[in-house]
Amino acid sequence: KKVALGDQLFHDPRLSADNSISCAHCHDLVNGGGTDNLPHSFGVQGAEGNINTPTVYNAAYNLAQFWDGRAKTLEAQIDGPTHNPAEMASNWMQIIEKLTKDPVYRQSFKQAYGEKVITAEHIKDAIATFERSLITVDSPFDQYLRGQDDAISSDAKKGYALFQSYGCVSCHQGSNFGGNMFQTLGIFGDYFKDRGGEITLADAGRLNVTQDHADQHRFKVPSLRLVTLTAPYFHDGSIETLPDAIHTMAKYQLGRSIPESDVTLMITFLHSLVGTLYREDAP
Repeated sequence: KKVALGDQLFHDPRLSADNSISCAHCHDLVNGGGTDNLPHSFGVQGAEGNINTPTVYNAAYNLAQFWDGRAKTLEAQIDGPTHNPAEMASNWMQIIEKLTKDPVYRQSFKQAYGEKVITAEHIKDAIATFERSLITVDSPFDQYLRGQDDAISSDAKKGYALFQSYGCVSCHQGSNFGGNMFQTLGIFGDYFKDRGGEITLADAGRLNVTQDHADQHRFKVPSLRLVTLTAPYFHDGSIETLPDAIHTMAKYQLGRSIPESDVTLMITFLHSLVGTLYREDAP
């Protein structure tokens, strides 16, 4: 019941100040791999954010939420977009007032939480519970790990071997192929100088959270589970294609170049990580 209620809330634009956008506006569960496939997302009245939207799929496996890890839980993360003036630009008083007028919601909260009174804590709990259900399962690679040798192609197997031998797995590790550590962007070069353009507050990364200079340009390592679906890439959304993302990572994180043939094989492997996604017509 909480998952069903959270699903409804996730797709409800009434969580925004002008009733124009929902969580799904930026986290498209059907077509965007849990993102909106834009460099930066747009909120109410066309306000542009300053960072790339990460996928909400498999977010339950992250050690923290947001690129800079400022929210320790999915529940805490929800305060960010609902209150951010460049996103939903709302507040809990407004949201609760609107939802309380809906008798269907009052009944749903009664069924899920034992009371018709709608609270911010219950709204966040329902949405977070729904988000914890957004786990992609049974990918070809998962089937391969379970012993089905023909679940992935020989090229995907070669790509997986290269993914390990080049050292990508040192950061993109675990069941989610990332999301369980922070890492500095630009170990073997100045990514931000070479990128050009204005250095934004979002570029500071985890420094914004800890105020520790050692965390300058340090970000949560993203999961690669749906990386083939979630272009553009990086916190700034500056890299448009997956081959360019791999070359950029090789240069700044590994200090080396990777031939195109190997990049192609690794991308074939990354395609095998895509599991079953949410369906709007699912019962």
